[in-house]
Amino acid sequence: MTNFKKNDIFEAEVLDLTHEGQGVVKIDSFPFFVDNALPGERIKMHVLKVGKSFGFGRVDEFISQSKHRVTQLNLDYLRTGIADFGHLSYDEQVKFKHKQVVDILRKTAGKSDYPVLPVVEAIKTINYRNKAQIPVQMVDGLLTTGFYRKNSHTLIPVEDFYIQHPEIDAVVLFLRDEFRKINLQAYDEKTRKGWLRNIVVRRAFHTGEMMITLVVTSKKLPEKVELVIDHLVERFTNIKSVQLNINSGTGSFILGKEFILLYGKDFITDLMLDKTYQISAPAFYQVNTPQAEKLYETAYDFAGLKPGDVVIDAYSGIGTIGISMADRVAKVYGMEVVPAAVENAKRNAQLNELENTHYEVGTAEKIMPKWLSEGIKPDVIFVDPPRKGLDEGFIKAAAMMNPRRIVYISCNPATFARDVVRFEAEGYLLDKVQPVDLFPQTHHIELVASFNKK
Repeated sequence: MTNFKKNDIFEAEVLDLTHEGQGVVKIDSFPFFVDNALPGERIKMHVLKVGKSFGFGRVDEFISQSKHRVTQLNLDYLRTGIADFGHLSYDEQVKFKHKQVVDILRKTAGKSDYPVLPVVEAIKTINYRNKAQIPVQMVDGLLTTGFYRKNSHTLIPVEDFYIQHPEIDAVVLFLRDEFRKINLQAYDEKTRKGWLRNIVVRRAFHTGEMMITLVVTSKKLPEKVELVIDHLVERFTNIKSVQLNINSGTGSFILGKEFILLYGKDFITDLMLDKTYQISAPAFYQVNTPQAEKLYETAYDFAGLKPGDVVIDAYSGIGTIGISMADRVAKVYGMEVVPAAVENAKRNAQLNELENTHYEVGTAEKIMPKWLSEGIKPDVIFVDPPRKGLDEGFIKAAAMMNPRRIVYISCNPATFARDVVRFEAEGYLLDKVQPVDLFPQTHHIELVASFNKK
């Protein structure tokens, strides 16, 4: 039992940062996690919540501040998590992210000598995101756009989202203002009334084409919404697609399964490493294009690709990894569980006039043994899984294919470190790790790693 209680106030030094960017304070060895607090700072901490083994606090006053603090930051970026590292100088963000990868590997994989290379720093540290998913609520009777306070569904109004392209912000504000003029009602989670839930905007980095998806509760258009769409595409002539996404559910997921085209095409076009891609509304596409190009080039370098290589692109999505390297190898095989993504990949291969790619729908656990039985022997396997990492069945199936090298792209160092242990058990040893900062001002870090056959 602790003797701490809500609203207690303590003076303390901030000792460390969590991986999510919260300051760590200890009072009589009991840890508190505090937003907007950096190591080395002395603060007056106001206790917000006390649990059995840790608590949460807020900064009531800075007694001293870190020389690495960014003082002009809008604190709403911290409250919402839009930029949970935004109060830390970029040089220190990069150092912290490198340390994060090293520490997680040491803790999970049990070794301290893994070669983690210096972080590839971002070209742009703000206004870099090519996609935004903006929640909409009624606030004081007005349709309002912004972002949720962390760990809640309380909307904080935001006009400058800091890390996404300014034209995306401009579209969101234009729609907000136009929808206010026609008294459009945002969806209310409590009453389950209202129409508009989210505004999703994509802006292709190299072409500037934009796609707008309105996430709504029903396909029936409220009065004058079509007029708003007309005004929108007149104002922003680079908008090539406007769609509805129907989400009538009560859960916290953003997109439903049904899309309805209101204007233009059901995709936008962008370039990645000199290849052309059509991107549909539900498709995965890296949100920081210049850094993604660095990420993929690093992956290809780690693979040591040769002209005669046969390559498997697992979790292939719309084909960006495989298509971008297809000119460098003999054959690319891709697999993906989402049928629409596989169709996108096939279409993108045709768009780039490639004849050495092959894509199938299904899981690696089923497809790779089939390919092996057909005599397909990959030299390199690329994997780019979601945050949950790889299933053990996938790792065993990949090892069974006996490639000389496996290249792993990860957006979650914790699940990557877990998978390092699993790959080593299958005879593939971690060679090197390259962190790449795709998400400046946030705690997230991407990495590329290579595994060699023992």
